[in-house]
Order: sequence, then structure tokens, then C-alpha cells
Amino acid sequence: MAHRVPDRQGRLPVAEAAVLALPTSSQTQELRPKLSAVDSLLCGAFAGAVAKTVIAPLDRTKIIFQVSSKRFSAKEAFRLIYCTYLKDGLLSLWRGNSATMVRVMPYAAIQFCAHEQYKKLLGGRYGFQEKALPPFPRLLAGSLAGITATMLTYPLDMVRARMAVTAKEMYSNIMHVFVRISQEEGVRTLYRGFTPTILGVIPYAGITFFTYETLKKLHAERTKRSQPYPHERLAFGACAGLIGQSASYPLDVVRRRMQTAGVTGSSYCTILGTIREVVTKEGVVRGLYKGLSMNWLKGPVAVGISFTAFDITHNLLLKLHQMGYSVS
Repeated sequence: MAHRVPDRQGRLPVAEAAVLALPTSSQTQELRPKLSAVDSLLCGAFAGAVAKTVIAPLDRTKIIFQVSSKRFSAKEAFRLIYCTYLKDGLLSLWRGNSATMVRVMPYAAIQFCAHEQYKKLLGGRYGFQEKALPPFPRLLAGSLAGITATMLTYPLDMVRARMAVTAKEMYSNIMHVFVRISQEEGVRTLYRGFTPTILGVIPYAGITFFTYETLKKLHAERTKRSQPYPHERLAFGACAGLIGQSASYPLDVVRRRMQTAGVTGSSYCTILGTIREVVTKEGVVRGLYKGLSMNWLKGPVAVGISFTAFDITHNLLLKLHQMGYSVS
């Protein structure tokens, strides 16, 4: 066997010295640039804005049916979209989307950023730092992220719901909604429906993030690829959204009824009272699950786009950091 020897000055050949100088895997992990909380906020805001804008007409239609006693069907939903287009024009299908953007950009930014931070926190707590979390911490990280984002942005969700179900003559802009609600119904009305929202977001955010992270983990184990392709991300996000929204949908109906009670003439004040009234008048399936089929159409699309946009921008920022650039 041939052996390499140092030269007269005791130096190793260049190639061999370079190999010995390479950092260990642990050192490589430390040298690899990591994204800051601000980077995660930017990625989340972009992901939320893109996803919600794409499905805004379907989202508005779903809310209109949720807060009325009119029977839902796919035919009636698309008839409503068509009639709205004929009456008020194409842009009317995006009425309330400005309020949605004002709400969803900070909401999505906080949710995705909080999820990254909770994953790190729980990873350190359970000894899985820089690794995929086990099932329970994975579920917990998603739920905590949803709770955090909801608590910080809830009044904006109330405003979005009001603008979606009223004519443009009633509220001229976002600030007008805040002022009228505060003056005519009291500031506390801005938090009406908060409890069912929190109760709904715990399973929704937990299951959605859990499903998406689990599918990515299984995909990496099967394919030996660390990152899935964009169309695979869309599919994983769609599955996550479908499961998560189906699990929490009745509470979504309850919160919309409570949020819009002031403009629909209803007296929805408590969760149980709202559930009782909806079930009595409309039944369980046609009442508490009204518009679910519309949600099966828009929900997976929105969640799939959101997760995909976040991951792509997240990886793009990571590459920019590796090249020495910074956006935050």
C-alpha cells in the first residue's frame, strides 16, 4: 500500500491538507446560516397574502352562506358568484379582500414565525434540536402557533367578516368598520366570537401543521430527498388543509354567526346558544356544516399555496444568506 509522506518542510500535500481542514458535521451545522424571526415573518406574510388572494371570491361566498339561513349547495354558491359579478363587476368578488390582507399578512407572518420558534423551543425541550419533532410536540407547536396568531390579530378577522357580508354603502373602508362597531355596538364587539375561534384554531392549526410536517418527514424518508418538489408541497398542504378544516368547521360557522350578529339581526351571544339555535332552525349537517363542500374546494388550495409559498421563499432567503446577502 502506498503512503504519502510530508515534504522536506514537513507539510502534507495540498489536497490531503484540505481534507483534514474540513469542518466536522457538527461544525458545518453551526456554520450554516439560519433565518431570523424577521425572515420567517416576511415569508409568512407573503405566503398568506398569495393564498388568500387566490381564493378570495370563494371565501367571501362561503361566509355569506355561513351567516344566513339560506340552504347551501354548489349550484347556489356559483349562482351567487355569477350574480354578484353581473351586478357589481368582477372586483366585487374581492370585496373585503383589503381587510383580509390587513389581517392575513400579520396573521400568517406571526403563525409561521411562531411555529418555527415553537419547533425550536420544543425541539430543545424534548432533545430533538435541528431534527423532526415526534408526533405530540409537532401537534403542540402547530396549535400554539395558531393560538398566538389569533390572539394578536382577532379584531381584524371580525372586520373582514363584516365587510364580506355587507353592501359597500354600509362600510366605506376598514377604519370605518372599526369606528362604527366601536360607537354603535361597543369595543367588546370586536372580540365577539373570540372563544369559538380559539377553540377551533387549536385543532385546526395543530392538525394542519402536524399533517404537513408529517408528510414532509415521510417523503424525505421514502425518497431520500431533503426537500420535496413544489407540486408535492402543494399536495401535502392540500391534505393538511382538508383534514384540519374538516375537524374544526362547526366552530368556524359559530364564530361567523357571532361576528356578524350585529348586521344580520340575530342574537348570537354564546357558543352553546348559537349552536342550539343553528341546529334547531337548520339541522346539524345543513347548519353547522353549511358550506363545508365549498371549504373542501378552497381550503386545500389555500393551505397548499400557503405552505408552498412559505417553504419556497424560506429556502430562497436561506440561499441568499448563504451567498452573503441579507433582506432583514
